[in-house]
Amino acid sequence: MIPYGRQSIDDSDLAAVADVLRGEWLTTGPTVDRFEAAIADYVGARASIAVNSGTSALHVAYAAAEISPGDEVVTTPLTFVATAATAAMQGARIVFADIDETTGNLSLDAARAAVTSRTRAITAVDYAGVPVDGTAFMRLARESDALFIEDAAHAIGSTRDGRRVGEQADITTFSFFPTKNLTTAEGGAVVALDPDVELRGRRFRNHGLVRERDLLRWPDEGAWHQEVHSFGLNYRLPDVLAALGLSQLRRLGSFKLRRAEVRGLYDDAFSNVEGLRIPGCPTGAEPVWHLYPLRVPADRRREIFDKLRAAGIGVQVNYMPVYWHPVFEDLGYKRGLCPIAESYYRQEISLPMYAGLTDSQVAQVIEAVLKVVEK
Repeated sequence: MIPYGRQSIDDSDLAAVADVLRGEWLTTGPTVDRFEAAIADYVGARASIAVNSGTSALHVAYAAAEISPGDEVVTTPLTFVATAATAAMQGARIVFADIDETTGNLSLDAARAAVTSRTRAITAVDYAGVPVDGTAFMRLARESDALFIEDAAHAIGSTRDGRRVGEQADITTFSFFPTKNLTTAEGGAVVALDPDVELRGRRFRNHGLVRERDLLRWPDEGAWHQEVHSFGLNYRLPDVLAALGLSQLRRLGSFKLRRAEVRGLYDDAFSNVEGLRIPGCPTGAEPVWHLYPLRVPADRRREIFDKLRAAGIGVQVNYMPVYWHPVFEDLGYKRGLCPIAESYYRQEISLPMYAGLTDSQVAQVIEAVLKVVEK
């Protein structure tokens, strides 16, 4: 079975992890510090906060943004449930806005129409690795007295109009799951423009602990003393996983090139096939292609999916509209809310996309898709 996504691990990754295993630190320590600095430098941010998953990164972002009950968060339904769920866990009301049918990204016009006086954040997802128009979303956020949060779980290394993902939003979150553009096994990161937001996020990541003497309520308690001034959670990334991330980051450029090559081979094979739609990409965008979302006839999607799986092609679907999940249905969300996203979902199949795919495997995928679709 050719999987739809897979980590790309080599001897340098193994050596980096082994070095940490032989050292003094396994949990959060100096390697995390180096990884945070490297991520910040790579994405053009002032600093980054390493966490133990992309979901944790989103929760840290919403907590740092001080999202609370009564606030509204405008976001896309075409994403993994965590984009919305972590805001809902802060007490926010989630307002789903429809997507751009070419890219699968949150529609700027739909987001604008969804904003109210209670909107605290607008969260856009870089679907499949294609970056949203950060300049336009930032402008909308400023006009709405809200924050622009970019869920870049798919998109570290992507750029748009020469700007890196990570330098165009108030807060940007990343995921380093094994199928993503680089991996720490489990992990993620948060970057924020405002140092106060960053500090709140850094504290939330570590139980809310305060250690700075000038901020302590009882500073003379002793050298061991630390205090919790606001609640947080343990979302720390350990050194042993940060070591893998540091090694992977050095190869992200080559990963990007290979993913682009795979995308080009797929585009060439499918662009003129009746009934198929290849993924769109705006002028000026240079994605790291996390997914290859091919659209097929909706009335045949299940058949095509099942036949490709039976042929050894590990296709996937990304994603069921978030508000179709029972947890949101039980809150009163109804199907039909975002018709473009629902149509996109009914057609979408993610083909294998990862840096380790060989040309022969890509050819095998293409042959299988054409054989199934053209019947």
